[in-house]
Amino acid sequence: FKRSKKAPKKSSNQAKVIYSVYFDMGSDEVEKNDERTHDTQSICLHAFSDLSRISPPTFVALLKACYVRGTEKATKKFQVLQQQVHLVLQNSPQPGPATFVLQCLYVFPVLGPLYTEGFSHLIISSLRRLLKTIPAESEAKKLAAKIFLDVTSGLVNHEERVLIKLLEVVDVKLENIAEAMCDPEVYDGNLDKAKAYMGPYIFKLVESQSFMLAVTLLERFSIRQSGEEFLMRMIEENQFKAAEKWATYIGKPLLVILINKYFDLKLLKNAYELIKKNDLKQDFPEVHLMYKESQLKKFAEKGLWDIAESRVNNNRQLLEYLVYLAMEAGYSEKVDELCERYVLDGFAKSQEPQAKPTVTRYLHLKELIVEDIKWVDEVDGLLSATSYIEECKVIGVDCEWKPNYVKGSKPNKVSIMQIASEKTVFILDLIKLSKDEPDMLDNCLKRILHSSSILKLGYNLQCDLKQLSQSYGELECFKHFEMLLDIQNVFKEPRGGLSGLAKKIMGASLNKTRRNSNWEQRPLTQQQMEYAALDAVVLIHIFYHIRNQPQAASANSGQPKMEWKSNIVSHIVDTKKSKAKKTPKPKSTKEVCPMTNALSN
Repeated sequence: FKRSKKAPKKSSNQAKVIYSVYFDMGSDEVEKNDERTHDTQSICLHAFSDLSRISPPTFVALLKACYVRGTEKATKKFQVLQQQVHLVLQNSPQPGPATFVLQCLYVFPVLGPLYTEGFSHLIISSLRRLLKTIPAESEAKKLAAKIFLDVTSGLVNHEERVLIKLLEVVDVKLENIAEAMCDPEVYDGNLDKAKAYMGPYIFKLVESQSFMLAVTLLERFSIRQSGEEFLMRMIEENQFKAAEKWATYIGKPLLVILINKYFDLKLLKNAYELIKKNDLKQDFPEVHLMYKESQLKKFAEKGLWDIAESRVNNNRQLLEYLVYLAMEAGYSEKVDELCERYVLDGFAKSQEPQAKPTVTRYLHLKELIVEDIKWVDEVDGLLSATSYIEECKVIGVDCEWKPNYVKGSKPNKVSIMQIASEKTVFILDLIKLSKDEPDMLDNCLKRILHSSSILKLGYNLQCDLKQLSQSYGELECFKHFEMLLDIQNVFKEPRGGLSGLAKKIMGASLNKTRRNSNWEQRPLTQQQMEYAALDAVVLIHIFYHIRNQPQAASANSGQPKMEWKSNIVSHIVDTKKSKAKKTPKPKSTKEVCPMTNALSN
């Protein structure tokens, strides 16, 4: 294709280069296919460089030839062709680019359905770009209206989407349709005949449930009929986008009806967005507030308190509702934080008696008889913790990091790592230790994580190990692991994550309210410490339940057999590539390795 209006002579080698660029053919391939492609190249390069003597049928034939010769996938070929058609339409097509394109639309159906719709969209899109810089010829609207009439009457075969796109690009109005229906010499500007023609056609679209297309035509041709009845028909068919387009076109009375209908159907999001888009907040204050409250509740249920707080925008009612949600979740420090930050003195006390009782029973750390939670952020504490953990046969491992709500950005570094025995939980401040004592941290964690005599328990371990490796890739301790058991893999169909598993095994769920709190703040709150400790130590209690469960009793009770030994991963190298080696399933107890045999006793 030629990019300029003038067509300087090019050698055959230059032609081959152009052809190879547009259709991804190397020079060797062009040489091999020279006899087959030479004529097509020469004709296309010459014809597209000057359209003044090229008829629409010839242009369409050459366009198809270029497409067929292309070696790229269909989408890529259409993208390239659309760009080039936009350029060559500037090379003097007669009588003008818009009329030339419209004449091509009469030719495309001859190519058959395989090409008609794609080429029609391609050439109309190219024309749309061109008409942003130059006006269409005076006759273009009339010809576009004639195409519309020929398509709707069945004389020319085009998809309805192509028709609508054409009307929008050329900006065809009802008067253009009326003019195309009459002899130009007798046209007096009367639109009745055009409206009478459009009525049955639009009715046909509605009956075939092409609601958006019908609304688009009614709006384009400024036809206001069947207002509320038409709206209700679209709502009944769940055609909400078309209903909104129609209501917006008709005006506020129909918008009010639609918003009230959304409210009745409990479609708060649809109602809210329509209110916001049409600046009707003052007309529907209660719907606006209800939607905002429903959003806050969803964020609170997911533990996304920071996002929830950012959505209140200092609205007093929403702030109070957020505090109520925090109270309902038992998140006392969030209640105090919000009341202090937004000067809500007295609110918590006055609302606390009205809070609904929590139906779900949550597991508390004291129920597991944990004797101590130790915060480790310096060398002495790290050495002491390592010595203690090396004496354990089984430990629970978990980690936490501050959530990142910026879409597309990398997760924050792991902030803390919890390592628990049955009675003691150590919480390692990885951020501080990796900065102050990286070598000592690396050495101590290697003694734990690389040990084949300590079974490390986790839940969804792959996620934590990957995050540790990405956060502290410079440390050797996180590059391979020995003796891991992911509790999630023991239960084939876990529901509700670790919290759901705790409820199933121990009769109480885990309160995950603080899951997405700020784990980089120092010091952590007491509630954060207890949450982190519980997540690690509960793994040991779940494991003991699995280990101590007699297989015969499990079979008799109808419960699925929980085979844990075969799920132990003896060795993982390079967690980024997720290579793992499982301990083979033993054929008899005599073949069990000393580690798993010791754990079974």
